[in-house]
Amino acid sequence: MRRRGVTVLLGALLTTLLSIGVLGAPIPYVVLGPGPTVNTLGTNDGREVIQVSGRETSTSAGQLRMTTVGVQPTVKLRAAIAGWLSKDEAVVPRELVYPPGESQEEVEKRNAEDFQNSQSSAETAALVKLGYPVEVVAKEVAADGPAAGALKAGDVVTTVDGAKVTSASRLVELVRGKPAGTALTIGYVRDGAAGTATVTSRESDGRPRIGVVPDQRQPHPFTLKIDLKDIGGPSAGLMFALGIIDKLKPEDLTGGKIIAGTGTIDDEGRVGPIGGIAQKLVGAKKAGAKVFLVPADNCAEAVRNPQPGLPMLRVGSLDEALTALDTLRAGGEPARC
Repeated sequence: MRRRGVTVLLGALLTTLLSIGVLGAPIPYVVLGPGPTVNTLGTNDGREVIQVSGRETSTSAGQLRMTTVGVQPTVKLRAAIAGWLSKDEAVVPRELVYPPGESQEEVEKRNAEDFQNSQSSAETAALVKLGYPVEVVAKEVAADGPAAGALKAGDVVTTVDGAKVTSASRLVELVRGKPAGTALTIGYVRDGAAGTATVTSRESDGRPRIGVVPDQRQPHPFTLKIDLKDIGGPSAGLMFALGIIDKLKPEDLTGGKIIAGTGTIDDEGRVGPIGGIAQKLVGAKKAGAKVFLVPADNCAEAVRNPQPGLPMLRVGSLDEALTALDTLRAGGEPARC
């Protein structure tokens, strides 16, 4: 009996040690959880998030909070089990966050670049709403391209077949929207005088082109800067754009409430989907948000992961977001997910 007891004890000890080893072994998953939220109308690390010089700004009684997702990049089985059991976290395959062939540093660098680009697009979209339109300039005109002789470097391109050119990307969309070989009527301004030119697109690299390298500018009589570090990805674009508008207009977009949200934004003010909506809703709720702005394409997922007492408003563009906030301030019922 003594020998048998020792054998059982050693077996139990060995099983325990093996279990500890398995539970402590890294696995190819990451844990997603609620990340920090930041009031785009306030300060972070003692600095204003949105900084304006050369023009008076307004003060809001509420907040416009961008939301983030925290990523635990190295996960052991013990942490994964805890994540699977948590209602606030998600455990997903590592390759969904860190694609094969890319290091964690490379992914973080790309996320930082996306974050900078989101700030630029937020600024562009917000300034357009504030009355400062984008001017698309022909930076270069290829000497052997379709536009040679019709357009010159420095021309401001205004229309393509009557459709307004509101950004450099929009010019590309309009040219590519018709087959190569199409005669396009290009409106432009040169030395202050408006004119038109007919340019027949030509296929290059499998796409219609007119041989123009576009650039864009957006003259405005003040300086604008977004100062926020250690956050990556493009999903703060919508909340940055709303923050810029709130600071530069006398109206308080928040109506005194804490408004949270997420969504990418492009130069045209279109709001795009993001990842981690469930975790962002949790973070917003913890931050005291009373309303959450959800990209239209994320609504179905958001509805599956609601937070009690946190209404979710559906927005597909900057215009829709502004309309929703206007309706909310007026005591109406904005469109919900």
